[in-house]
Amino acid sequence: MAEETARYWRHPALPGVDLLNARYIRHTFGRHTHDTYVIAAITEGVEEFRYRGSTQRAGAGSLALINPDSMHTGHSGTPDGWRYLVLYPAVEVVASVAEELAVPGRGGLPGFTEAVVPDPGLVSLVAGVHRAAERDDGLTADTLLRLTVARLLRAHGTPGAGGPRTAAGAAAVRRAREILEARLIEPPTLEELAAEVGTRPFPLLRAFRDAHGLPPHAWLNQQRVRRARLLLDTGTPPARAAAEVGFVDQAHLTRHFRRIVGVPPGAYRRERGRG
Repeated sequence: MAEETARYWRHPALPGVDLLNARYIRHTFGRHTHDTYVIAAITEGVEEFRYRGSTQRAGAGSLALINPDSMHTGHSGTPDGWRYLVLYPAVEVVASVAEELAVPGRGGLPGFTEAVVPDPGLVSLVAGVHRAAERDDGLTADTLLRLTVARLLRAHGTPGAGGPRTAAGAAAVRRAREILEARLIEPPTLEELAAEVGTRPFPLLRAFRDAHGLPPHAWLNQQRVRRARLLLDTGTPPARAAAEVGFVDQAHLTRHFRRIVGVPPGAYRRERGRG
């Protein structure tokens, strides 16, 4: 029988957010609440939980959503248990995203209106936050977290109260690009980047994507691949090239390199006559 595993942790690029990566089979959560939101992406099996007066079932490819201070339970809905990736963002984290999305005049704390949401795309976003945090990619983790919360609030929640939307201009985008180019190895998070150029995260994200067709973290990885190609052209081994442009390891470089260039970095280097 498969073993139960669980890791509950926090990454410095995601202040106010706890993460849980777990596989449960026999484990049962008694009645309890969290002072945070719960965004649980089910990747295998089925989780059942008592919430809002009824038993909810969240299967693979769906999200289980719990609002702060809301009583609920948790247990397996199948004999084989369930596996999930969970984000526990603090109220302040969700409120900061909601503030940039909300319609002026609408009051109240942001919240989720549905307990279970079948949405493989959102499950992939949550998984992306975990993967980015695991490889210490703070810019990607912060960006994907904010996108996850924003999409959930827009489609399955209430944004709460907020002010008028602001915009980031071309100068902010240009400065953000310069900062990312200068800090390939240790880039700032999206929140830090926005603060450095004098705007908010979502206005910067929108303006950057409008200008370059990619969000900042994806654009940064394109620049890393370009720099890696130059290094490979001069005979630098792929593992060393990966480290020098800010990728965690050669596998991380290979994944992005192959998606952009079409071949792995080792094959690229051999064909350049440097193998």
